[in-house]
Amino acid sequence: MQPYFLPYVGYFQLLAATDEFVVYDDVKYTKKGWINRNRMLIAEKERTFSLPLAKGSDQLLICQRRLADDFCPDKLLNQFHGAYGKAPYYDRVFPLLERILRFDKRNLFEFILNSICMIRDYIDIRTPITVSSGIPIEPGLKGQDRVIEICQARGADEYINPIGGQKLYAKEDFALHGISLSFIQSRRLEYDQGQNEFVPWLSIIDVLMHNSPEQANHYVHAGYDLV
Repeated sequence: MQPYFLPYVGYFQLLAATDEFVVYDDVKYTKKGWINRNRMLIAEKERTFSLPLAKGSDQLLICQRRLADDFCPDKLLNQFHGAYGKAPYYDRVFPLLERILRFDKRNLFEFILNSICMIRDYIDIRTPITVSSGIPIEPGLKGQDRVIEICQARGADEYINPIGGQKLYAKEDFALHGISLSFIQSRRLEYDQGQNEFVPWLSIIDVLMHNSPEQANHYVHAGYDLV
């Protein structure tokens, strides 16, 4: 998977469903995706938040992008404070956010990977994370061929991908290499957001602000199906 900044609960369900999670650092950064942005709940409406990036070529890899020099953690922390200051688990989650946003690295990949690892540990997911550039595979491979080669390099007998990957990957192609292919489908998740109408699939921070780490762990481990 690509690294995503404070992604929705489904990202962590995929992490929890696997024995090893490989995160891409050596693929091209894609604009207008979810690598450096997500959504929070402000005044009962979803709002996008993001990490500002330094200017760079469209051909740069994720590991070659950097946060903008004027990135101010306090500005983003103030947004989260205004959004969730009255949430039941604010006192536990806001210090976690402070440690995430005050991380001293300005490389985009390192910054996001650290955030993923910190949230993984907070909700007690035990899955190890491997960085793709450290896996020796044939250079130049893309898409499904690259995924299969990574699986073979790691000795995997099953590959799990989000449900959207059904358009990209074929079970029969993986089977030819002795690998089963499964897709993870998140079940609809609702919890008390302190308002009338529930807004689904926000950043994992929304889940953590309204639920204990133990309840979040339950959502992560029991809130999906494999197909």
